[in-house]
Formats: sequence, C-alpha cells, structure tokens
Amino acid sequence: MGLQSKLTELLVPPELKAHFDKVEKPVGDAGYDPWGFKLENAKAAMAAFRWIHDQYFRVESKGIENVPAKGRALVIANHAGQLPMDGLMIGMALAMREKSPRFARAMIERFFPTVPVIGNWLNSVGAVIGDPVNCEKMLERDEVVIVFPEGVRGSGKMYKDAYQLKRFGNGFVRLAMQYDAPIIPVGVVGSEETMPAVANLKPLAKLLGVPYIPVSPPFPLPAKFHLNFGEPIYFPNDDASEDEMTERVEQVKAEIAKLIDKGLKERESIF
Repeated sequence: MGLQSKLTELLVPPELKAHFDKVEKPVGDAGYDPWGFKLENAKAAMAAFRWIHDQYFRVESKGIENVPAKGRALVIANHAGQLPMDGLMIGMALAMREKSPRFARAMIERFFPTVPVIGNWLNSVGAVIGDPVNCEKMLERDEVVIVFPEGVRGSGKMYKDAYQLKRFGNGFVRLAMQYDAPIIPVGVVGSEETMPAVANLKPLAKLLGVPYIPVSPPFPLPAKFHLNFGEPIYFPNDDASEDEMTERVEQVKAEIAKLIDKGLKERESIF
C-alpha cells in the first residue's frame, strides 16, 4: 500500500469510504486523469474538509437534487470571499449528498495553479484552470463543472458590494448550448462574510503579478453558508446572435440573483 493509500485509510472512515465508492469517476490505471485529479486525494480531502462543511460553515443545501445523477452539467454560481470557499462548499455538498454523490470539477482563476504546492494539490482534488478548452473536455467526459462567470470580478470585490453581482462572461452559455448541458444556477450566501475585504492593495498586487491583494481577515470567518440550487436551464444549440446570447446570460444571472435573495431571507444571522 502506497503512502497516499495509507493516508486515505487514516483520514476516511469506513462509512465515508463506502459513500465515496458510489461515485463514478473515470481515472487511468495510474489513478489520475489528464488534469491531475486523483481519486485517493479527493477522498482524503473530502474527509478532511467534512468538519469545515458540517460544523464550521454549517452548510445548508436546498435543491441539490437538481444536479443530475449522471451526465454533464454546468453549475453556475456567484463568487466571493477572496479564497475559493464557495467552490469548495459546492463541491463538498455534491460529494456528500446522500443520493447520487458526484465529484465536481471547479474552474479556478489562472493564478492559483502558480502557487507552489497549493496549485498541484488543487488539481489533484478536482480544480482546473478556468479555460474554455478545459471546460469543453470536461463536458465531453460528462463531468459536473462548477463555473463562476464573475471570475476575479466577484472573488476580489469589496464587502461594500456584497451580493451585488458583477458582469458575467458569456462563455458558459455557449458551452452549454454546444454540449446540450443543463445549467444549474446556484445562489451562494455566506461566502461574502468569510473574508470581507475593505480595501485592495493594487500597487502591491501589480508588483506581485496577482489580480488583487485584499485587506481582510487573515483566515475565513465562520459565516453560515446557504446554497440554493435552482431548476435546470436549457438553451438550444442555435445560431443565436450576440444580443440573444447576452439575454441568455442575463436570464441565468437573474435566476442566481433570485436564489441569493432567497438565501438572504432564509438566514437568521450571518454567523
């Protein structure tokens, strides 16, 4: 038994191992896929972060059954919080759901994989650089892909703009049309309060070659997460004009805004 297998045995209790064994995940004979995803790493990470999901952020997920049990899907959510806690909690919720658990792939900002050690680890547990080609290949493999169309515009925004959606890119709608993939909108409430930023040190960020360096708490605060998964949205693979494409993007954005409002009304307190 290799070191990774021994670590997985230590971290993953038998009942959780039995749960994860229900997840269908194609990997090669070496135990990983072309993007570096390793099944053993993912299992160990899910077990390690289970406490954060269940006890620290106390995640409540509603409508998660809207993500299909099999086949490709694009999970589209609002983005915030400096660190990708929102993507991690969505991924955890899907992996931990009782019926038809799935290991989702999260599209992440390009600078994350450049961080020593962290970049390789993120790849090994399912994160992939947010490139359209990567997303295409994932959908071809019938993966569930988590996409944040706001990108760094969302993750790096100031707390004064909390829950105000930034501009969405159009690429995810084109891919959904091309691959006949359902779009599952998700409203994430809680991520804005994990690491609220009051300023952005732009000169230092430019010097270091990163999108932003926020003035925020040094670690994520234990804000309660509410994840509301909406009904699947399908768009035909037609010759839509740019204006029609924008209308479709705005339709998804409006649905996410409704789900965010739902989550804000549901929560009794931030923490």
